[in-house]
Amino acid sequence: MKRYERLAEQISELIRHADLPPGARLPSVRAACRAWDVSPATVFRAYYLLESRGLINARPRSGYFVSRTAEELPPETSSATSQAGIKTVNISDLVFEVLRTVRQVETIPLGSAFMSPALFPMARVGKSCATVNRSTDQATMVDALPPGHEGLRRQISLRYLMAGMTVPIDEIIITSGALEALTLSVQLLTAPGDLIAIEKPTFYAALQAIQRLGLKVVEIPVDPVAGHDLAALQRALEDRPVRACWFMTSFHNPTGVTLDEPKKQALVELLGRHGVPLIEDDVYSELHFAPEPVRPAKFFDRNGLVIHCGSFAKCLAPGYRIGWAASGRFAGELERAKWMTTLSASVPAQRAIADYLQTGGYDRFLHKLRRELAHRQSQMLDAIRRYFPADTVATRADGGYFTWVQLPANIDSIRFFQIALENGISIAPGPIFSADGGYRHQVRLNYGYQWSAQLEKAIATLGALCMDESRCGAMLGGPVQPA
Repeated sequence: MKRYERLAEQISELIRHADLPPGARLPSVRAACRAWDVSPATVFRAYYLLESRGLINARPRSGYFVSRTAEELPPETSSATSQAGIKTVNISDLVFEVLRTVRQVETIPLGSAFMSPALFPMARVGKSCATVNRSTDQATMVDALPPGHEGLRRQISLRYLMAGMTVPIDEIIITSGALEALTLSVQLLTAPGDLIAIEKPTFYAALQAIQRLGLKVVEIPVDPVAGHDLAALQRALEDRPVRACWFMTSFHNPTGVTLDEPKKQALVELLGRHGVPLIEDDVYSELHFAPEPVRPAKFFDRNGLVIHCGSFAKCLAPGYRIGWAASGRFAGELERAKWMTTLSASVPAQRAIADYLQTGGYDRFLHKLRRELAHRQSQMLDAIRRYFPADTVATRADGGYFTWVQLPANIDSIRFFQIALENGISIAPGPIFSADGGYRHQVRLNYGYQWSAQLEKAIATLGALCMDESRCGAMLGGPVQPA
């Protein structure tokens, strides 16, 4: 019996003998690590196993608790889901552990979700901010309440027009970053306990939002080359009461893949036939490496069922936290939802970005940024080829700043994350991108930082860790053994 299975069996015995009665709270992951002298990954695997058996359940932001029906369930009941294909989500502890490492200034942030701040024209955006602050009549500040500053919405509408799309400014709702646009959209379309279709793998912030909202998910596979499995989505729509679909169709995080236009059109038409809205996360749309922009799924929307969410955080001003939703038929409801939650994104930030888009040379900046990211991608992939084992596979995306790395089969990505951290390097392990902790042999690496001798040394160190047989012995696939 493996370590996590032994731990799960110990806890099962406590539950069966009512030492842990229904409703009792289990130790936190950190406390369990101390109590049983195991790694966080071992505790996660044990808790996931107990949850799959129906013995415990996760409560968002509260922890794990013994199920109220635990005494009625046989301990051998084991399945990845409570219903085939339908999953609850609980990944927050592992995600926060990864995010904590990225914030450490001494750590090389290959696991970060952000590009280097040095890439952004913050001085020029700051000049726009100072300009609008001097010229703005304070009495007009309320003009930026929902749906948002009209000048900024007009500039966003113009950018849609440049991409061959007509999106009226009345459909554009300004939000505090894209994540708020995405979260408001899914809140609008669902109620706790509802089922939504998400990608597998998917960005961990989506999983966190879904966990907080108490939703269930059906995961649709995303191949790093072919993209989303539309046949699997069709089966889910036919067999399940799917209320909404949350996808990233361009420069997908973490795989980097982009659906081609025929598949995007097929996706929109499939969802349209079933009357299921698409929440499209398109925060990397401006970071394309080809000369022409990539059209989003929204381009093919004829029924107003696609809510297209974008942001300036990934391509212009990360700290300003300005995003938007082009919300189609849901514009009025989404505007009311914004009124009832955070009311307004930062008014000076909205006005500053509007001014920069109009006068600051945004397209010239983007042209330079895209070339720089494409160059850094080549440097990263070349280093992975030189330093990692020969059977390592890293994706080459057509935009964005991530590569999804398939490690050798004997490397467990959570243990790899732990050992990399001991060497001052942060990476993003595969399990944080899945509702069920899958992708144990994948990691996401960020190439959005200035290539340097230090960064190349970090890649060489990661490769050496994979090549070192003595260390690999502690990184065998399957359950992670204690550090």
